[in-house]
Amino acid sequence: MAHVRIFRHYIHLPFAILGLIDFCVLTAAFYIASFFRYFGDLQFLLDSWFFILPSAIAFSSINLLVMMALGVHQSRVEEGLSGMMLRTIMALILSIPLSLTAYLIAPAWLWYIGGGLIAAASVLGFFLLGVSRTLFFALLGDDAFKRKVLVLGAGVRAARLLEDLRTPFNRKGFTLVGFVPLPSEAREVPLEHCLQPSSSLHHYILNHPVSEIVVAVDDRRKGLPMEDLLECKMEGVKIVDGATFYERESRKVALEMISQGWLVFSDGFTVSSVSGFGKRAIDLLTAGVLFLAASPLMLLTVLAIKLEEGLKAPVLYSQERVGLNGKVFHVHKFRSMRTDAEKNGAVWAQKNDTRVTRVGDFIRKVRIDELPQIFNVLNGTMAFVGPRPERPVFVKQLSENIPLYDERHRVKPGITGWAQLCFAYADNEEDTREKLRYDLYYIKNQSLLLDLLIIIQTVEVILFKKGSR
Repeated sequence: MAHVRIFRHYIHLPFAILGLIDFCVLTAAFYIASFFRYFGDLQFLLDSWFFILPSAIAFSSINLLVMMALGVHQSRVEEGLSGMMLRTIMALILSIPLSLTAYLIAPAWLWYIGGGLIAAASVLGFFLLGVSRTLFFALLGDDAFKRKVLVLGAGVRAARLLEDLRTPFNRKGFTLVGFVPLPSEAREVPLEHCLQPSSSLHHYILNHPVSEIVVAVDDRRKGLPMEDLLECKMEGVKIVDGATFYERESRKVALEMISQGWLVFSDGFTVSSVSGFGKRAIDLLTAGVLFLAASPLMLLTVLAIKLEEGLKAPVLYSQERVGLNGKVFHVHKFRSMRTDAEKNGAVWAQKNDTRVTRVGDFIRKVRIDELPQIFNVLNGTMAFVGPRPERPVFVKQLSENIPLYDERHRVKPGITGWAQLCFAYADNEEDTREKLRYDLYYIKNQSLLLDLLIIIQTVEVILFKKGSR
């Protein structure tokens, strides 16, 4: 199994295992640094290990959280081991002041060892992480956790599945064995990807073991080899619907494979009153902390806008957006465009938009222009995590052209969201359609854990300017 599902969110199993290994390695690094700094006698350390344990766990937990925020483990896919270790250096450096702060405010039982040990443990941890990760990838290889997947069907849906999931980034958890065409549907999948079992599907998997069969036929009413599939299931092969498989592997919803009936009968799209209360509590806490931390930055932004455009220039820009259940509200931002930017009507924001001021260009890249939305979170018109709110004029246009677009208004819009983490800035209808796939995944699988993961990983978006325009 290449994924684990925690609170309805799919987490790639190798990342979870590697995160656990990193935690153990960092804990070991803390113990080794403690030995050389304070003990010098192995028996003395062994007799006192339980006194150090709370400090070691706190140190490892803080470092692991910062690594998650910087996308350290996911960077292995696109940036390789070297890119992963560069991000690890940044995470360890950023963790030092956080660990020192925890040391100063925590009770004595949590930090039995002095704060001077933290830097030494971080340096040692970096080298040990490099060794453990090199061994991990060398021993297990890239295919160690991948499942062998066979797709039943070779029509339009199967071809779309192949196209969307064939990239190296998406095909992390499985190896695609091939597609088995059905006589009742026209073949759209290229012939080189198709299989022609000489007998039944059951007989084929007995001779060519697979972990999973994905059913991606265009019309199930034309008949499925149900008895054959049942035999395969009894052999321990997992049978999964194409839309569910797509959602799990890509962490987005396949718009072309679903209908309102799928939304009704599929797992998810539910929020309990307890989760709603917890989400609101997280919103208020996060917005309050961010406001206190960002207040100096917000004052500097006000000053920069005034210096560039004059004392009479407006600092904030309020704009109508569509929120929960389609209700219109006003969203607040620091003004990043000229005051006459929309004299000819509303248009999509573009890359290298000439309407953007010099200060506006900078605050957009580092997301400072979004900070006044803290007040939208505090007054309840927005959440901290959710789909980005869109303007009414665009919502009307997009709802007419994109199926299920209005479903994104089932939850409060947010400052940050799953789509913002996974996809670049949308400046046209096709990009918006792609972002809707991620928004529907969030709405379907929303939980407090997923909200916390998004908040943590938003730090990566800010630091590496991912998705900003």
